[in-house]
Amino acid sequence: MKKHSPRAQRVGDQIQRELADLLRLHLKDPRVGMVTITAVDVSPDLTHAKVAFTHLAGAEHAQTTVQALQHAAGYLRSELAHRLKLYSVPRLEFVYDDSIEAGIRLSKLIDEAVDEDSKHTP
Repeated sequence: MKKHSPRAQRVGDQIQRELADLLRLHLKDPRVGMVTITAVDVSPDLTHAKVAFTHLAGAEHAQTTVQALQHAAGYLRSELAHRLKLYSVPRLEFVYDDSIEAGIRLSKLIDEAVDEDSKHTP
């Protein structure tokens, strides 16, 4: 079985675009807030989709946002069914993506190391 089929990637890209639109325009839950969908990984059989997102407020609101998105998953899935031409829409699982925050943290560590190194070299 293929790990990532081209069809699963295309479906994931389409789900990412449609979910971003749905979250921005139609979801009225205040617990969700400013969310950015960073990736959608669809299983090869198109039954499950792992939706990675970041939150403008950061990781401290991640758990609340995951709960709110999981609560709205049924609504989002039914709206995706109206928008996508698929036999069945994948189940949505939301996970917080901390890669951006990790990248910023790593960048700060590198900057601190370069600054410290420049202090010690003549």
